[in-house]
Amino acid sequence: MKAATVLTHRRVAETATALRELIAAARRAGVVLRFNEDETSKHALRPGGGIEINSTAVDSVDLCIVLGGDGTILTALRHYSGTDVPVFAVNFGEVGFLATVDPDGLPAHFDRAFAGDFETIQLAAISVGRPEGSWTAMNDVSVHRKPGHRVADLAYGLAGEEIGRVRCDGLVVASPQGSTGYNLANGGPVMAWGVEGYVVSFVAPHSLTARALVIAPGDLLTINNASREEPVEVHVDGRPTCELPPGEDLHVEFVRDQGTLAQLPGASFYHRLRERFGRLAR
Repeated sequence: MKAATVLTHRRVAETATALRELIAAARRAGVVLRFNEDETSKHALRPGGGIEINSTAVDSVDLCIVLGGDGTILTALRHYSGTDVPVFAVNFGEVGFLATVDPDGLPAHFDRAFAGDFETIQLAAISVGRPEGSWTAMNDVSVHRKPGHRVADLAYGLAGEEIGRVRCDGLVVASPQGSTGYNLANGGPVMAWGVEGYVVSFVAPHSLTARALVIAPGDLLTINNASREEPVEVHVDGRPTCELPPGEDLHVEFVRDQGTLAQLPGASFYHRLRERFGRLAR
């Protein structure tokens, strides 16, 4: 391993100690850490041995180290989507379901990361298409009524056939790893990592029959804003991305092997599920 990039969340004070330990571990391993302009400014970094500041070569790395929560991890996974750069994440967030390790014993964790002593899992993604562009979601795509506007009226279809039409506050399309997020909060099913397919669930449906639906990986989903007047918002991994005007469609599909996530040897989805969500219940 020759070079790694670093991505951190916005709360600089929380990651300052970890960043110092990361730089020390990189020097021990002879690995160069590349910090882009934002990370350089955020941490007031100065030139020194083993680090490159204001780097424009952050795509030419062997590893991405994340110090943050699931939002920061998703940013890293989207950035390196479609590459073989693993994301090794230390949880500095609330849940950290995608994190590789917790922030205890960091020197040993960083030594392990730079030695390549981890396994990787390939994560699927959700592709979103509109005439004005396309986006990739590692976790989920959500369609919401706009604040202060009427309830959304959303129709959805598969393989050219309309499946249903629901008046609701919104709907969520989630990948398997994203199924433990917004989809789970809606009462949608949890999908184990490695399952081929994706799920649609509804936010506050005004219906007794609206149910979450697991979709086969090869089926294209079309979401139509069936309202005559109200636009709706489209969010990709929780971030506002575009609006869907009345009468227009959003096309969504499953994409295999888009993200590479590092995990400790022997780790499993079910252990992670128990540890992360069991912890919140205590």
